[in-house]
Amino acid sequence: MSQFLFITDLDDTLVGDDAAMAQLNERLSQHRQQHGTKIVYSTGRSPTLYQQLTQEKPLLEPDAVVLGVGTMIFHNGSPEPDATWQARLRQHWDRDRILATVAHFADLELQPESEQNEFKASYFLYETVATEVMTELQTNLQQQGLEVNLVYSGGKHLDILPKAANKGFALAFLQEQWGFERHHTVACGDSGNDLSMFEINRSRGIIVGNAMTELRQWHEANPSSDRYLATQHHAAGVLEGLQYFELL
Repeated sequence: MSQFLFITDLDDTLVGDDAAMAQLNERLSQHRQQHGTKIVYSTGRSPTLYQQLTQEKPLLEPDAVVLGVGTMIFHNGSPEPDATWQARLRQHWDRDRILATVAHFADLELQPESEQNEFKASYFLYETVATEVMTELQTNLQQQGLEVNLVYSGGKHLDILPKAANKGFALAFLQEQWGFERHHTVACGDSGNDLSMFEINRSRGIIVGNAMTELRQWHEANPSSDRYLATQHHAAGVLEGLQYFELL
């Protein structure tokens, strides 16, 4: 047993089975006390919705939290986001021009203001037209010199992010800050907006048993001995994966 970096999605990954989450929390808390393991939550939630979840569920206090699909990183309960990360995302990012371009796409519906931030433009997009719309949108943005990340998840959520922003890049940034190698890092998720954490190949990966089709299909098409598809759901699946990798 040794120190590792544990980074997990919240909704339908860590959260979803209260009894299993309580068991996992106990194990992780003990491991952090004994070995200095770092605990990070990485979620698509906004600061407002994250705070709401902390009131609803007994989450462990994280060492850092990644919000807005990788667009904000907060350390140790700090009210201010990591300034170095913000400066990195600000490069080559022009949110106003992006919004103006997207306004011409009738299939894209802007999500509520609470789900927007300086480095994230979020829309609703039906799955039936998602591939066609995203291809056309990406082309239009590139023609204007706007390099972005398009992150689609849950069959309805499209997030437009800076090229340097997503959960995977945020994971790599924290690895660099804290000095963790890939085999001492594990990322956990269930949906398309978690995909970047597995794609960058900077960590071991746990996909919970209740994962969405979009992530399962990618996993099956891109097998890896460093990625584990759990049979159990939510936190029980996370614990299953941690035991598989002999991290707990």
